[in-house]
Amino acid sequence: MLWLGCCLAAAATAVPGEAAMADSVHLSDVTVTAIKQTTRRPGIPSATIVTRQQVERNGTMSVKEATAMMPGVFQPDYGSRMTSTIYVRGIGTRIDQPAVGLNVDNVPVMCKENYDTDLPDIARIEMLRGPQSTLYGRNTLGGVMNIYTLSPMNWQGTRALLTAASHGMLRAALSHYARPTERLAFSVSVGYGRTSGEFRNTCNSSRTDWERMGNARFKLEWMPDSSLLLSNVAALGIGRQGGYPYEQVGTGTIAYNDTCFYRRTSIADGLTLTKRWDAATLSSITSYQYLDDNMTLDQDFTALPYFTLTQARREHAVTQDLVVRGNQNTLDLDWLAGAFGYYRHMRMDAPVTFKDTGIAELIERHVNDALPDYPVVWDTRQFVLGSHFTMPTVGAALYCQASRQWGRLTLTAGLRLDYEHARLSYHSATHTGYDIVQAATGSVYSHQPIDIDDHGTLSKDFVQLQPRLTATLHLGNAHRDADLHATIARGSKAGGFNTQMFSDVLQQRLMRMMGIGGNYDVDDVVGYRPERAWNVELGTHLTAWQRRIAIDASLYWIDCRDRQLTVFPPGLTTGRMMTNAGRTRHCGLEVAASVHPAERTTINAAYGYTRATFKQYNDGHADYAGHHVPYAPAHTLWAEALQTIALSSASQWAQSLTLAANVAGAGRIYWNEAGTLSQPFYALLGASVTLSGKHYDLQLWGRNLTGTAYRTFYFVSIGHEFLQRGHGRQLGATLRLRL
Repeated sequence: MLWLGCCLAAAATAVPGEAAMADSVHLSDVTVTAIKQTTRRPGIPSATIVTRQQVERNGTMSVKEATAMMPGVFQPDYGSRMTSTIYVRGIGTRIDQPAVGLNVDNVPVMCKENYDTDLPDIARIEMLRGPQSTLYGRNTLGGVMNIYTLSPMNWQGTRALLTAASHGMLRAALSHYARPTERLAFSVSVGYGRTSGEFRNTCNSSRTDWERMGNARFKLEWMPDSSLLLSNVAALGIGRQGGYPYEQVGTGTIAYNDTCFYRRTSIADGLTLTKRWDAATLSSITSYQYLDDNMTLDQDFTALPYFTLTQARREHAVTQDLVVRGNQNTLDLDWLAGAFGYYRHMRMDAPVTFKDTGIAELIERHVNDALPDYPVVWDTRQFVLGSHFTMPTVGAALYCQASRQWGRLTLTAGLRLDYEHARLSYHSATHTGYDIVQAATGSVYSHQPIDIDDHGTLSKDFVQLQPRLTATLHLGNAHRDADLHATIARGSKAGGFNTQMFSDVLQQRLMRMMGIGGNYDVDDVVGYRPERAWNVELGTHLTAWQRRIAIDASLYWIDCRDRQLTVFPPGLTTGRMMTNAGRTRHCGLEVAASVHPAERTTINAAYGYTRATFKQYNDGHADYAGHHVPYAPAHTLWAEALQTIALSSASQWAQSLTLAANVAGAGRIYWNEAGTLSQPFYALLGASVTLSGKHYDLQLWGRNLTGTAYRTFYFVSIGHEFLQRGHGRQLGATLRLRL
């Protein structure tokens, strides 16, 4: 859980006879997995590291499964893998740009909708909390998560995984690591996962949350000489899901009539080159990323035919990062500098199909209530509001960071200049019509065709200056025994465009042609500004009892301006939009501890408290100043205890038995700005028993063993309130092989 505490935990839980699986490749004295970190810890004071042992013990294969172990970090499980929102210190977002960055083997994942994916053979997960924009750039306002996978340079052999659990869950993975020469190594892995689903749609008696996932990765590492390393990782992911087990408040049942699903295909290739000279090391990280996904929704989530939404997207992205860092020859100065650039090109089709009830309730009824003597009747009982978008985005940045040490005091300062240009070209169209009827005679008075065909282009430019300053006072006899640190940093989250609002704009224009409806200004409704925040933090790292106890603690205060919130427009509309909600303030506490009281006994705990409130927010209907920010939990909790029992070091089949128990908790979570609905704090109990031999681990495990009932999501659609239930009790077994 801690930078040092994790090392203790890893030592306590390592399986006897298992070869050490390093997660980094050493190029002389340079560790290439830490490309954007200075060699001393003061540059990253608030960090949580999840070790490979913790990953395997808790069955972690994705970001969503890892966040429970991190103080102040929360990722609810709802909807589909597209709706993967990470909240850190009360900062997060449900749509569009992320507030937390994600890097896999040093390559930034550009699209938030691709965050929730399975990764085989995770070697280490590193969560840096608080703004990390100085080194990692845009959309790291809440922090950044770095995931590193196993290196074929450091481990060779074959690994296999098989998991079976409740609700038809099955996971299988196979990977092979080889080093045919001293300077060349590669690995190849494939994985498959499925679940039958837990929640049932009463309209058709089908499971809503079924899933089929597949992935493949190829990793190549080549060292032509002792000063040069090339690493290339190519990955393919394919996902198919049902979706959206949203139950209506009041009935407590999931009941919608139209099909819902999410489909995703992703391809990524990242090339990292690291060249070392005596004075400096240059790293180049180049990536290409492709995403093809389709989200189709019964957008009203009722048993009546209101309307459906399809959001089909294809996105290409190219990134280039150059990092130069000095080779530390003394304790006085540690520095790095870099340049980053990227290009994204996205095409999206997002038609909304109005159906019989939607036409009757959202259009005809409003017109006929206003003009009862001349009611309207639509030509057909179904029509399409079509929307097509092209969104190219380009960005560039320069950044630097340096650390200087004076005795027990270390100062770390960094600065980044970011530029981004975003453009949106849109085409909105509908072709339909209606009859005006004389109520007295029932005859058709006239026919009114509706032909709307709108084109346009919007563009935005953003420039951000993002500084960071950390002061660290080292205590104790060794610099790693204890320290006090203070940090001030500025972070930002990019602005953009509300593509999902174009159906509402088109709907309101259509109704305006009939004498009713609002007047949406495209520029005001579709665009939103960047979110910016200053973070001030005080903290400490402490070790005691010959480093058997390690504690990290921090206090923070965040002032966030132009806070981006996802809202549903008032009235009977179809879309959702991002809006700048004025100003929010966040303050809180994070504590993580690791205790190693005996050779094979470990206790880990992590707790985060966040008070996130609006300082300024008036949506035109109410003033929410002083109210809690929705969706972010006030408390997060993780605790685990494990005991390893040595059986026989001579036996290959039964060397140790590990007993583990854990609890994960979150809450209170407010569901709306008014604070009238919320999820109280809840805790989920888990446990596992692992029998280990030289070449295998066999684990029996359970999650939410007490069957705790809780909710993970809330929203409103056309005046109806919906919630999603959290997962219930789950029992399973996992077999891992190392050959």
